[in-house]
Amino acid sequence: MRAGTTSRVFKKIRSRINRKDQKNDEAKSTIDYSGPFSKEDLWAAQPRFREVSPENRPFLFIKHLRMCSILFDFNTENSKENLGKEMKRQLLLAIVDHITTSKQWFSESVCKEIVDMVSANLFRDLPPAPEDFDPEEDDPVLDAQWPHLQIIYEFLLRFMVSTYTDAKILKKFIDKNFLTNLIGLFRSEDPRERDYLKTILHRVYGKFMSFRSFIRESVNNVFYDVVYENDDHGGVSELLEILGSIVNGFAVPLKAEHKVFLQRVLMPLHKVKNLSQFHQQLAYCTIQFIEKDRTLAALIVQGLLNFWPVQSSTKELLFLNELDEVLDLTSPEDLNGIDEQLFGQIAKSIGSPHFQVAERALFLWNNDTVAQYTNKHRERILPLLYPALSNNSIRHWNQPVHTLTNNVMRMFEELDKTLYIKVSNTCEINTLEEEKNALEDSQKFWAQFSETYSDKLNSTRGN
Repeated sequence: MRAGTTSRVFKKIRSRINRKDQKNDEAKSTIDYSGPFSKEDLWAAQPRFREVSPENRPFLFIKHLRMCSILFDFNTENSKENLGKEMKRQLLLAIVDHITTSKQWFSESVCKEIVDMVSANLFRDLPPAPEDFDPEEDDPVLDAQWPHLQIIYEFLLRFMVSTYTDAKILKKFIDKNFLTNLIGLFRSEDPRERDYLKTILHRVYGKFMSFRSFIRESVNNVFYDVVYENDDHGGVSELLEILGSIVNGFAVPLKAEHKVFLQRVLMPLHKVKNLSQFHQQLAYCTIQFIEKDRTLAALIVQGLLNFWPVQSSTKELLFLNELDEVLDLTSPEDLNGIDEQLFGQIAKSIGSPHFQVAERALFLWNNDTVAQYTNKHRERILPLLYPALSNNSIRHWNQPVHTLTNNVMRMFEELDKTLYIKVSNTCEINTLEEEKNALEDSQKFWAQFSETYSDKLNSTRGN
């Protein structure tokens, strides 16, 4: 009796398998997704997902994906091309809606088709920026293909974050070559594209732990090209935003490779000529490192001093702003080895003829670390600062700078009047000596010039 029962069970199972295979065969015969498809196929109306049976939808999905791999030249305008572009746009919207509203859509074969479609559309030669393009002055260069690209990026983003996407299967098709091409797209001049890429790459970083090291290494290579090869890359700010989030998630104590990244990548990025385009994101990354390890503050301050701008007042303002943030998280004891270099540079900024630079440098005394350190070590710091302060109080053309200078000088005088008078007298003597030497050098130069000129003149007359 048990044998008979078992036999009936196997018959039912085989019957169900046969019915399923029959349905699959019917589905395959109903939806022709074999291709290859051309632009002419897009001109014909395609069935909607809700118009076909659930068994047919996976095959219709694959057909739509393959038809969406057909590429168009958006510089070409004619009625047939425009019709094909619109039909492709409708198909793209349909597949976005399908993976958003449906449940049973993911499979290994579908995953492969999705990656192929995304690769065919996104991994392309980017349009070059105009030769005279200035990212700070000109409007951004927008990609003509954006009507299609936007939907494809939205599709890829929803595909990555979908709860129905199996990461183990997806890893078979998302490889290092795919990620390299994806990171290469950050060169796009279209900020809309870079914004999507930023979100998608961050999702990929969170989804695949095995690719995290490779993604960080690939991004570092982009930065190396920017720093050491003078590569004009438009996506540095977005890549730094991703890294800011990554650094925020670093475990403590920090690994040695992360500290090397700070020292060899982030700090040298400060010397890039177009720093203003991504300084906010760069400063956020450096601050995140200090939040993780306060002992790195001195290293960051030293890095800022090493790359301090000499001619650009705009960059100097950015450096002063970042220095203020860094010092706010720095303990006074960490400045002991670099105090002379630090306050020597602050003195140069105080003496800057650019009023915003001088003003910003003087505002550093609102920072508790600066105020405490100069109070405790005034015997060493005041001689470094006084010449610039004294010169400002006499010669600087800007009234607010005068006021701030006098406030700082009054602070030092109230802290230690004896020291203040001593430094003031020493500075005055040194200034008189320098003026005397400068006058003697000038007189000596003109005397030599006059003698040389007279000799040449006499020689000419003799001939």
